[in-house]
Amino acid sequence: MIICPSCGSGLSVDLCLGCPSCGARAIGPPLAKPEHELPSFGRAALAFMIGLAMFLAFMGLLVAVLVENKAAGFGFWRIVTAGEIAAWRVKWEVLFASIIALAVAARMLRTISQNPTRHIGLLPAQIGLGGVLTVILLVAALIGITVPERLRQRQLSIAAAMTARGYTLNRALLEYREQYGTLPTNISDLSHIPDADGSIADALRYVDPNLYAPNAKVAVAPSKSKPSVRPVALRNAEGPSNPDRPILSFNSYDLFLPSEHRWFAPDDDYIMKDGVIYKASDPEVRNSSARPRRNQ
Repeated sequence: MIICPSCGSGLSVDLCLGCPSCGARAIGPPLAKPEHELPSFGRAALAFMIGLAMFLAFMGLLVAVLVENKAAGFGFWRIVTAGEIAAWRVKWEVLFASIIALAVAARMLRTISQNPTRHIGLLPAQIGLGGVLTVILLVAALIGITVPERLRQRQLSIAAAMTARGYTLNRALLEYREQYGTLPTNISDLSHIPDADGSIADALRYVDPNLYAPNAKVAVAPSKSKPSVRPVALRNAEGPSNPDRPILSFNSYDLFLPSEHRWFAPDDDYIMKDGVIYKASDPEVRNSSARPRRNQ
């Protein structure tokens, strides 16, 4: 069936005889198909431009980092350092763009390979796909070689924060003992200490009260000006028959300081003993009976 280009109605006769609806008539027979059709280069150009754009974008960002850091010269390690910074900055953008770019470039390349008579430019398409893969591999390699160092720096920062909180709690414990004459039986009692900057309250948020163990190495009795004497030989002597019992004063403590992040094992935990911080994985600490036990 022939469709009339004027009114869009279907015709069961040749358009040269005229359309019965609108009267449109063809002015001549349809043109013959060309003997030779030029192959298309559009798909290859698209794949090539995608790879080139990604590569130039990454190189431009690399140059921007070099200028930003005011690097003198273009030494190898300076360029590697700038590439690491650039890769970390655009890691998520590259991940998203690479998925789309790889899908489009691979499809263009497959179409050109399957229809070589209709599409040309296999080499430019391969170059474009290679550019996309090059950027992906560069970003992955630059990020990969810095992951161990970044993890080490992250662990150091976590340990530094934990140590700072431990020393804050030790200062609060000393202030508590200075004020009340003994260490608290519960770590939560440190909230009674004046805390102008809120550092004690912030440190208490990371500590489990059950992992605090006060103890007394020496029993300390409150000093008196006149010690009481228990009468033994003299029955009628004045004096208390039962003297005051010594009040136990806690003057030592163990405090378990758990790490914020547990990626591997609790080996990154620490224990503070009387203001000195030890790593929980140390053999002498692990075998210590005074170590607070974590709740199971």
